Amino acid sequence: MTEAISEYIFYEIAALLVLAASVGFIGLLLRQPLIVSFIAVGILAGPSALNIVHSDEHINLLAKLGIAVLLFLVGLKLDLKLVRTLGAVALMTGLGQVAFTALFGLLIGLGLGFSLGTSLYIAVALTFSSTIIIVKLLSDKREIDSLHGRIALGFLIVQDLVVVLSMIVLSALGVGAAADAALADVLLVFGYGALMLVAVGLFIRYLANPLVERLSRSPELLVSFAIGWAALLAAVGHYLGLGKELGGLLAGVSLASTPFREAIAARLASLRDFLLLFFFISLGVSLDLSGLGTSILPALVFALFILFGNPLIVLAIMSAMGYKKRTGFLAGLTVAQIGEFSLIFMTMGVALGHVTDEALGLVTLISLMTIAACTYMVTYSHQLYGRLESLLAVFERKSLKGEEDTHPPHGDSCDIIVFGLGRYGLAIAQEVRLQGRRVLGVDFNPTAIRHARAQGFDVIYGDATDPEFLAHLPLGSASWAVSAVPEHNTGLTHDDPRRSLIRSLQDLHFGGCIAVAAYNDDVAAELRDAGANLVLMPFRDAAAQAATLVVTDASPPPVDAADPEGQRELFS
Repeated sequence: MTEAISEYIFYEIAALLVLAASVGFIGLLLRQPLIVSFIAVGILAGPSALNIVHSDEHINLLAKLGIAVLLFLVGLKLDLKLVRTLGAVALMTGLGQVAFTALFGLLIGLGLGFSLGTSLYIAVALTFSSTIIIVKLLSDKREIDSLHGRIALGFLIVQDLVVVLSMIVLSALGVGAAADAALADVLLVFGYGALMLVAVGLFIRYLANPLVERLSRSPELLVSFAIGWAALLAAVGHYLGLGKELGGLLAGVSLASTPFREAIAARLASLRDFLLLFFFISLGVSLDLSGLGTSILPALVFALFILFGNPLIVLAIMSAMGYKKRTGFLAGLTVAQIGEFSLIFMTMGVALGHVTDEALGLVTLISLMTIAACTYMVTYSHQLYGRLESLLAVFERKSLKGEEDTHPPHGDSCDIIVFGLGRYGLAIAQEVRLQGRRVLGVDFNPTAIRHARAQGFDVIYGDATDPEFLAHLPLGSASWAVSAVPEHNTGLTHDDPRRSLIRSLQDLHFGGCIAVAAYNDDVAAELRDAGANLVLMPFRDAAAQAATLVVTDASPPPVDAADPEGQRELFS
């Protein structure tokens, strides 16, 4: 009997995965992010359509794991250094947008006839944009390192910090809602929250870097640790009454200061997408399509408010702070949508009994509308700005102090990226730096990372063959990408790291030149055919340079073996 049930669950999961791949392909053709396709899969698989899902318990378990991994990865991106670098613009724009959206969202909800509690929940949910979607869209356009891209990331991080506070408040309200709960119980939840924050702070200060550096010697172990750490803190958060969501987020924050965060995030991205599928399936299954008909008009009103109101408030705030109308417009478009956090927030409200499934369905509908529209708005942002530029003249200021005073944070821009920090790669980096160029080093070896950092280089731990990791590098500012990765094969295999790097950089539309190292003529020719602009031959290049030095002066003065200064002068 048990075996038969297990087989049935397997068939059910297989059907869901095939359906997700099919719908995802259609979404890809329509240039829509996966979140839209995943919600559509949930609706199609639910009782209102194909009625595929019956193993609710197993789907919900995978959904909870998906939320924990999602929030862990969002926590990894909570780079407070970026907020500090951009300073007032990130903080003022982020908090201003949250306050504006929450206030007017509440008023719209009350105007549409919703109760105060439901209107408040909807208003707060409308303040959370999807960081994941915006990072993906800006990366695809190679604008993640642009001024408006960095400002957008800054105020999205501020939004994420508001998420943390909202989840703590929700957890406390959940305790307070219990029939026999006292004020002491509510205060206890806040106390546990403060205690967990202190514990995470101590972990960051004393354990995070040495622990993760030791684990990074085995990439597979590092990934296993990251998943286990996310699950552990999610479980601790749930046990303390803070919620699995907050625990997973803090797990990511605890590793965000380590130099290995990009590598961890890149390797877990596929797992996140896989598990999130089940969260959106469980969400879609819970929606009653027959009841959504009455929600279309309110959803449309809220969606229009998000699509037009949010970009305008961001544009107004940035204009007042001395930024060009173009910068404010492009940054403002990124908040013209609500994403996964809004749905998670409403799901928590339903679980606590504060709002109904109808309110969750309404916010889901708003999310679908805004994400679908915002994707096209960001993709064609420059064309859209060209059509609206004359109407935005009121937002242009004579003083552009904010624009002039904003500089890329240290390490977030570079002239040359060197992959592989062994003797050859590090020597290239040193020579480039002597010529006044900014260098960013990338390696998968913690020892090489530590050695390069000791010599004052900006370095990142990561895999040069991982497209997800490469997408987060400052490719927009780099004029050269140099691979000094050692050659382990006599020929060029299909999965050779140099070939993979070239292919990934081409897929990311890297606008600079690509140089790779090779050690024989056949491999060099294959690398040129693969798209390398320059093939470095370390031994041959060194020999050619040595020969040039030798024949520069056919009759060099005799060098006394006891005179090392004279010998050094000969090759200076």
